Amino acid sequence: MSTIQVVESALMGDRYYRILHDSGLTVFVYPKDGIRTTFGLFGTKYGSIDKSFKRSDEPEARTTPAGIAHFLEHKLFESEDGDAFSRFAKIGASSNAFTSFETTRYLFACTERADEALEILLDFVQSPYFTAQTVQKEQGIIGQEIKMYDDDPQWRVLFNLLRGLYHTHPIREDIAGTVESIAEITADHLYDCYHTFYNLRNMALSVAGSCTPERVLEICDKMLRPSAAVEVSRAFPPEPDSIVEPRVVERLAVAAPLFEFGIKIPNAAKQCSEKEYATTEVLLDIMASDSSPLFRRLLDDSLINEASFSSEFFEGSGYASLIFGGESRDPDAVCEAIRTEMRRLKAEGVCEDDVKRSAKALYGANISGFNSPERLANAVMDMEFSGRELFRYLESFREITAEDVNNRIRELFDEERASVSIVLPLEKEEKE
Repeated sequence: MSTIQVVESALMGDRYYRILHDSGLTVFVYPKDGIRTTFGLFGTKYGSIDKSFKRSDEPEARTTPAGIAHFLEHKLFESEDGDAFSRFAKIGASSNAFTSFETTRYLFACTERADEALEILLDFVQSPYFTAQTVQKEQGIIGQEIKMYDDDPQWRVLFNLLRGLYHTHPIREDIAGTVESIAEITADHLYDCYHTFYNLRNMALSVAGSCTPERVLEICDKMLRPSAAVEVSRAFPPEPDSIVEPRVVERLAVAAPLFEFGIKIPNAAKQCSEKEYATTEVLLDIMASDSSPLFRRLLDDSLINEASFSSEFFEGSGYASLIFGGESRDPDAVCEAIRTEMRRLKAEGVCEDDVKRSAKALYGANISGFNSPERLANAVMDMEFSGRELFRYLESFREITAEDVNNRIRELFDEERASVSIVLPLEKEEKE
C-alpha cells in the first residue's frame, strides 16, 4: 500500500507531500492555492555521466557508448501511433524534456485538463519503442545537434574548463556524446539502458501548482506498473585530486573573449549536506555577487559586464568545483582578481554581519520562487536525487555562521587546483 508523508516547514508555513507508491516510484505533490497552472515532471536519475554502471542483479559492471541518456530522451516521445508532443497539444498542454549530467526529465504544463496531461506523461515515458530504422534516423538528427554545440562558444568554454579540471570523470564529456559514440548506439543499447534506469525505483514524479495528493495518487494507481527491486550503482574511474592543466585557450567566432575559472574540490565521492551546500552558496554570494567588493572593482575597471558575470557551486556524483565565468576584454586580469580575492578571504575571513546578510538574501530569493510550479517541481526533484530535502536546505540558511563559511573557505580555496578556460575572438586573418 502506498504511504503518504506530509513534509512541513513551520518557518515557511508551507507543506508538500512525499508519497512512496506501491510501484516503487517516489511521488511529490506540492499544491499551491490560487495558482491555476499545473506543472508535472517525471524524471529518472540517469544522465550523461552514467556510462558505466552496475545493476544489483548482475555480477559485473557494464559500459555503454556516451550519449545514450540524451538519445533515450529524444526517442521516448515517439511511438508506433505517433508522438507524445501531439497528444499534449491536443489537450492544450505544453511539453518538453531535457537531459543533464545526472538526470533526464519529461514535463508538461497546463491550466486545464491536468489529469489527462499527467496520464499522457506517465504513459509515454513507460512505453519505449525503438527500431533499427528509427535509431538510425535519430543518429543523424543528434549528430547535427552535436555539431551545433561544437560551434557554441558558451558550450565550448565550459567543457574546455571541465577537461582542464577532470582527468577521468565523465563530467568532462559532452552530454549528447560525440558523433562517433552515438554511431555505436543500437536499439538493444536503448532497451537495456531503459530497463535499467527507467525502473520506477530509480525515478521520481513531481507535480506542483493546481493539484491534490489524492488525485495524483489516483492517477498513479491507474497508470503505474510495479518495478522489479533492482538497484543501480554508478561506476566511475578513479579521479585524482589534481587538475589536468591550468589553462586552456581556444579561438572561436565571438565578439568578445569568454572565460570560465574553476577550482576543483577534492574528495567529491560523497555529496554534501543541505547546510554545506547552502554555506557554499553564501560564500559565493559574499565573494562574487553583484553587491560584493570584487564585482564592483571588476565592473569599475570595465573588466566585466553586469549581465554575464556569474559564480556557481557545480556539484554532483563524484565531482565538485567552484566556477566563475563571464565575458571580459581581459580574462586573465579577471582571473587574477578572483585569485587575489581568494587569498584575501583566506587571510581575513568573513564577518558575521556579511554572512547573515547574504544568507537572508539567498533565503528570500529562494522563497520568491515558490509561486512558480515549475521551480517547485524541479526543486523537490533536485533535492530527492541528490539525497537532500528542500525545506531542510532552506531552513539551513538561518543556521549558517561566519565560522561555517570560513571553514569552507579553508576547505575549498586551493589555487593549485584552479584552471581557466578562455575563448578568444578569431584573429583577423582567420575571419577573412
